[in-house]
Amino acid sequence: MTHLPPVVRPPSRDELVDIAESYYFDLSEDEVDDFMELIEAKMGFCSRIDELSDRTGSQREARRDPGYRATSDEDPLNAIVTYCDVETDANGPLSGYEVGIKDNISVAGVEMTCASKVMAGHHPKYDAPVVDRLLEAGAQITAKTNMDEMAVSGSGEMSAFGPILNPFDDDYLAGGSSGGSAVAVVTGQVDVAIGTDQAGSLRTPAAWSGCVGFKPTHGLVPFRGAAPLGHSFDHIGPMATSVEDATRVLDVIAGKDPRDPRQGVVETGDYLEALETDIEGCRIGVVSEGFGFDGGEEGVNDGVRAAVDQLEELGAEAEEVSIPWHVDGFFVWLAVENEEAAAVWDADGTGYFVDGHYDTDLAEAFGKSRRSQADEFAPTVKLKCILGKYLKDKYYGRYHGKAQNLREDLTAAYDEEFSEFDVLAMPTTPMTAFELEEDLTRIEAVNRAQGKKGRTRNTMPFDMTGHPAISVPCGKSDGLPIGLMLVGRHFEEETVISVADAFERNTDWEDRHY
Repeated sequence: MTHLPPVVRPPSRDELVDIAESYYFDLSEDEVDDFMELIEAKMGFCSRIDELSDRTGSQREARRDPGYRATSDEDPLNAIVTYCDVETDANGPLSGYEVGIKDNISVAGVEMTCASKVMAGHHPKYDAPVVDRLLEAGAQITAKTNMDEMAVSGSGEMSAFGPILNPFDDDYLAGGSSGGSAVAVVTGQVDVAIGTDQAGSLRTPAAWSGCVGFKPTHGLVPFRGAAPLGHSFDHIGPMATSVEDATRVLDVIAGKDPRDPRQGVVETGDYLEALETDIEGCRIGVVSEGFGFDGGEEGVNDGVRAAVDQLEELGAEAEEVSIPWHVDGFFVWLAVENEEAAAVWDADGTGYFVDGHYDTDLAEAFGKSRRSQADEFAPTVKLKCILGKYLKDKYYGRYHGKAQNLREDLTAAYDEEFSEFDVLAMPTTPMTAFELEEDLTRIEAVNRAQGKKGRTRNTMPFDMTGHPAISVPCGKSDGLPIGLMLVGRHFEEETVISVADAFERNTDWEDRHY
């Protein structure tokens, strides 16, 4: 179908007055008359802009079957939104791999819902750069994976398509917001998957569902083509059942995208060379604050400390370290994310004031849908918008701005320890998966989805600082998986990979019970 530009008209008198009042302008009747005339004359540029093409997105030559919505018979844990089939004849390092793509990342011709009724029916025209790189490497895209709606929740239950269930016990949740990607790899529905991470959305479901989730350094992997929450903390990364497979995917998707505003200088590494390496002498800082949150479980703490002991047996040197800023990283995240996400929302998912490519198709689809179907959003989404805009309007951006300034102190606190340690270690989440509960009140559902009991207290800070962080399974507590999180210096993914891989190769984590 040919995409037609909108019919551009100047504002009506009432619309102009409403806009003026939103800026606290009290216009006289004469001023309204003058501005009506001036605006109508100036809006001629819109017609010329519509005549020019900005079609710089890519759609790799591929066989594209947009597929169909998953059924409960095929997908009992609710990991998949859409089964699809997109493949090329390319041969590369991912030939033979079936890949799941989180359903907030664009695959040309395949519906992208962001797990929301509001976005249902949107078919992107272009592939996100990560998808293009996967296809170029020989991968086959076979699924769009379920997620928490609009990626603003983390329990795995806030999806318009229903909760994502834990592969180790379906009375429990998978975690989110990339829960479908985690479950799909654990159950073998795909070989590897792609998720996003803005508060822990890769690492939480990896920890709860028993797989590897790898949040790279901010900007290492382009985020363009995915629905954003905030340019300063948007991350994309791989999920897999092994560190090796996650590394293979990272090796393919990492690198500069000149049209992504999140990227500055991008330092890529020899990630595959980091596999099966000796960690003798590797220095591990065990962050004491990462074990002390209210609501944390002793089984999780014991399992992670035992994993560190295992790394010491493999030749690493571990030492307890205190980083008080780690506790306040949670509050810095809240202040930055709420207002930044609301601002991106107000800009219809595009943002302003940055270089790079703007997805006008997504902006139009999202803009139209959110204006006509806003009541259908999950309460987590509504809360994010209301709180973020209120803080901006009432306090003039004070808390967002101050927290942005404090990110430098938060980052420096970790970097100071990285002068002594090669990686930092802590639980990915302080607890195992939440039990599935029916008939929750709105307040209960939002609190579970957005940080109950400190679920993301360890993951959130590293979305603010941008350090690479991987979650690798390290045992079980009461039958549910535990995640060990390892954090490294910026753009030193190889070190994180080598330690995680060494642990995985020398440990049968499913036999470790705490």
